[in-house]
Amino acid sequence: MSRLAAGVVLVTAHDPEDAPGEDVGMTATAFVSVSLDPPLVMVSVRTESRMDDLLARQPLWAVSVLSEQQRQIAGRFAMKGRISDRLLFQDLPHRRGEASGAPLVDGALAQLECRTEQRVTAGDHTLVVGRVLTAATPSVEGGPLTYFRSRYRGLA
Repeated sequence: MSRLAAGVVLVTAHDPEDAPGEDVGMTATAFVSVSLDPPLVMVSVRTESRMDDLLARQPLWAVSVLSEQQRQIAGRFAMKGRISDRLLFQDLPHRRGEASGAPLVDGALAQLECRTEQRVTAGDHTLVVGRVLTAATPSVEGGPLTYFRSRYRGLA
């Protein structure tokens, strides 16, 4: 599967249970459009990961489709054994989504806010299907960030 190029997104959610609330983020390459009517998307998250646990109890989440200039953001949220998510968001330019309360990254090619419609266990991952509540395509230069053969790349 490393030979299948994939777009790179940052999936985010706001955890209201942590006082005063904490933002959580994860880099994903398994993200697809599922349906136009109704508008549905799907992301695959590792079962029992922090994001899986959060999305099991928090139905609102967001997706920022990363541009080729945002490799550092993708790497930051993909690190194993990383520092707290609070510190990862601290210097990251973003705005809070009105529908989800989740961070939406500045400079992303597209920004979606979603509400979970369905969760499906698939091996060691959970497939989270979300209804798109809001969608924006900010005016951003450049192409998408892709992942191919275990490396982040831009389109040539």
